[in-house]
Amino acid sequence: MKLKKFMSSIAVLALLGILSITSCTKAASEKPSEAASVSEEVQQAPVKNPQGKGRAYVDLFDTVSYIYSYSGDSEEAYLENCDAVYDILNEYHMLFDIYYEYSGVNNIRTINLNAGISPVKVDSKLIEFLKYAKALCDLTNGEMNIMMGSVLSIWHEARNADKPTLPPMEDLVKASALTGFDYLVLDEENGTVFITEAGASIDVGALGKGYATEVAARYLEAKGITSYVLNIGGNIRIIGTKVDGTSWNTGIRDPKNPDGPFAIRVAISDVSCVTSGNYERYFTVNGVRYAHIIDKDTLMPATYFDSLTVIARDSALCDALSTALYCMSYEEGLALVNCLEDVQCIWIFPNGEIRYTEGLKDRIIG
Repeated sequence: MKLKKFMSSIAVLALLGILSITSCTKAASEKPSEAASVSEEVQQAPVKNPQGKGRAYVDLFDTVSYIYSYSGDSEEAYLENCDAVYDILNEYHMLFDIYYEYSGVNNIRTINLNAGISPVKVDSKLIEFLKYAKALCDLTNGEMNIMMGSVLSIWHEARNADKPTLPPMEDLVKASALTGFDYLVLDEENGTVFITEAGASIDVGALGKGYATEVAARYLEAKGITSYVLNIGGNIRIIGTKVDGTSWNTGIRDPKNPDGPFAIRVAISDVSCVTSGNYERYFTVNGVRYAHIIDKDTLMPATYFDSLTVIARDSALCDALSTALYCMSYEEGLALVNCLEDVQCIWIFPNGEIRYTEGLKDRIIG
């Protein structure tokens, strides 16, 4: 068993039959841009969980991650599973990082730094991910586009300034000319990735966390494990059902009152559940609140909804769709969801109206 460093204290989520769903982190981390490395020690802590076992980690994807077991497995087996899940998530955390480089790892930051200069030799896992990202970009008509890095970096700088501002539209339009997947060359035979144009860049904030979560979940499933819950920064992945075969009841927060009663609750099992919203990650300019999810068509923060939740088996798909659908009108989003198998959605509009797909009708608790 690996030795890991425990934290003295940590804010935890209590799972007492209800999993609290929060909006996902849909933009890049808030780290400085210079290269650095993280400590090899894992910061983790046990989580109070009367119905099972729980552990929290604070060094993955710049968020807090939780691994819960309700299976009744032994402490030794549970910790071994936690170690394995952590190792998977940490590998992708390093591969997907756009701010830090790591010894012996060519990652997204390495690729971005070499834009317009030279191809970068990368792990095959990263090429597989980029191929998947391209397919999702096509599926969503470009609404989920990891090549939006040039635009997102401008917004990142503007909202994190000492006095947040709205970036000049001319700068955003110029940057948007560098967001095409045509600038990304994947050479599977030689194992390289090349951004052909200087200034173009990759940002996987809309997909990376969900993709890594799904890889970890499938690892556990392949071992025959059930009754586990992964909560990776708000990306919920349910593995199986409760031991008694029943579902969990999941609460979706009210965007107008995130700390108050849930806006809606739904029963879920053996699926992923990811929410995007404007009530956790936002900034204010001249009294106006702006969400962090940028619409490719306006190059401005999306305003269709206050909250949007996607429920499907695959966490990566949920992560991608929660961004894409947030940037589509309800009618466009519903049309896309209806073309996909076993994908459900909950929309919460700025006026408080709640709509959901037909497939959720029997799962809505209230």
